[in-house]
Amino acid sequence: MNNSVSNTARLLWAGLRALLVLTLVTGVIYPLVVTGIAQGIFPGKANGSEIKSNGQVVGSSLIGQSYNLPLKKGQETPDPDLKWFQGRPQNGLGANSINTQYKLILSGATNLSADSKVLVQQVKDAKAAVIKDNSVPGYTVEASQVPADAVTSSGSGLDPDISPAYADLQVHRIAEKNGLSVAQVQKLVDEHTDGRTLGFIGEPTVNVLELNIALKSLVTKS
Repeated sequence: MNNSVSNTARLLWAGLRALLVLTLVTGVIYPLVVTGIAQGIFPGKANGSEIKSNGQVVGSSLIGQSYNLPLKKGQETPDPDLKWFQGRPQNGLGANSINTQYKLILSGATNLSADSKVLVQQVKDAKAAVIKDNSVPGYTVEASQVPADAVTSSGSGLDPDISPAYADLQVHRIAEKNGLSVAQVQKLVDEHTDGRTLGFIGEPTVNVLELNIALKSLVTKS
């Protein structure tokens, strides 16, 4: 009987030691080592690819933001603040009593098929809005100028980038709304256009948050 109790105690102690060692290695040492390596080699990515403005973190280069006016009484969807460059539509994001668009709690695609009447109407409405919002005195947007990313949401609904074509389309509006010259705004877009990775992977992109930060700085100086 005593031997049985003793063997059971030894087994329990051995199991406890194994648990403690594994907890220490996998729960403390390994995370600290990985975190240390990440902070040492690529701290920017390890910290969430933060974007700063005036010394403060204002967002991430990996997550899109909305640039809207405050909701008016009776409105369910805010109007875009047209003095800023706008990102892609946010149709894919879910919303309920606690989850609202671009609050980073929910993300996702619309899950609508290419022949969905709902999707087709969304695209038509978005295209009409893009043409209307970006047509200013002396410059009228043609339907053929509207790129796909201006009227469709991304798979996550949180795409931080737009195409150079969509950024270029917004230049005249941005100039008119902020009292800048078209040349000044176009230069901003050109300076914030990233080419293909390694010269051949993907497509050129413009990060909307970084572009708007540069725009704010330009407006402040003007």
